[in-house]
Amino acid sequence: MRGIRIGSAFGIPIRLDFTFLLVLPLFAYLIGLDVGALAGTVNDLFGSALDADALTAGAMPWILGSAAAVGLFGCVLLHEFGHSLVALRYGYEIDSITLWLFGGVARFTEIPENWKQELNVALAGPVVSVALGVLSYLAFLALPSSLDAAKFVLGYLALTNVLLAVFNMLPGFPMDGGRVLRALLARDRSYARATQIAAEVGKGFALLLGIFGLFANLWLVALAFFIYIGASSEAQQTVMKAAFQDVTVRDIMTGKEDLHTVDEKASIAELMNRMFTERHTGYPVMRDGRLTGMVTLNDARSVNEVERDAYRVEDVMSRDIASVTPDLDAMEALQLMQENGVGRLPVIDTNGDIVGIVSRTDLMTAFDIIQTSGSPDSIRSLRSSNPPGSL
Repeated sequence: MRGIRIGSAFGIPIRLDFTFLLVLPLFAYLIGLDVGALAGTVNDLFGSALDADALTAGAMPWILGSAAAVGLFGCVLLHEFGHSLVALRYGYEIDSITLWLFGGVARFTEIPENWKQELNVALAGPVVSVALGVLSYLAFLALPSSLDAAKFVLGYLALTNVLLAVFNMLPGFPMDGGRVLRALLARDRSYARATQIAAEVGKGFALLLGIFGLFANLWLVALAFFIYIGASSEAQQTVMKAAFQDVTVRDIMTGKEDLHTVDEKASIAELMNRMFTERHTGYPVMRDGRLTGMVTLNDARSVNEVERDAYRVEDVMSRDIASVTPDLDAMEALQLMQENGVGRLPVIDTNGDIVGIVSRTDLMTAFDIIQTSGSPDSIRSLRSSNPPGSL
């Protein structure tokens, strides 16, 4: 979820996902369609006397719908800034804030693992929403009745901000309430275990929300799906991070002694034959003993079969190489693979020489061994008792 950058505040980039460009006019339309009923709700809750007939005349509903939708997403943006500014205060870097289909998301480069810090970061968003709701209500009271259109928008924002805060505090990890739950659980449990419990509660909440949505609003079904996926993904990431604590690339990489490479002058036909016989789908590409690129099965397949004798590896290889050092944390290597969309990374020493390669398969195998044995030391002992590349 990268989105289009539209600006920044406090050093935090603000982005719009393409789904936001669809949902904003949809919200404006739905609010405009329901202005009369919403005005009645505001009157009932706040004891006001908004003129529903005037608010639903001519183009006024669509103007009000647009203003309310923009105001709502502006409040969502401030909600995310609430999380982000508290995280910045604790020294965490914020990659961006993105508005998208289901509101907003602040992307942290690192999630706080101190339970008090995470609790404060998680609560900051709902606190901002409640504050915005109160401010909107006070402005609603201050405006004269002759400004019914503005009063409607403020009344709508007062109501929706409070509802947004309440909904976000439900235990649907990774929503705010789920993160509050994890923080409280982490007081007397490991961070990984607290995440697992919060994620299971979140997935249960998502299932209930999805069932309710089938009878009430299909929008809730889609939201439940993303909550379920988000809970599963973050739980897996946290468990893997805990498993790979103090494990480096050196501990799990395929070493230079067992490394398969290919010369950049080799034909694509030769490369395909080696991939078939050696059962590898990617190779470091060498020239005079130096790394010059990486080539994968997909690169080779881009050449028509009848032309594979004529084309060379250097014609299709990737020259923009993401690499790691032997002493890099294993989890950071996995994150680098995900960011670059690759399945393997060459391992380069301080002299710029290739000393091995680490693949997603290496990482997953190591993770399975650690999970089975319960200790990262099993990786090191296995490495010392087996030849390089045996993982």
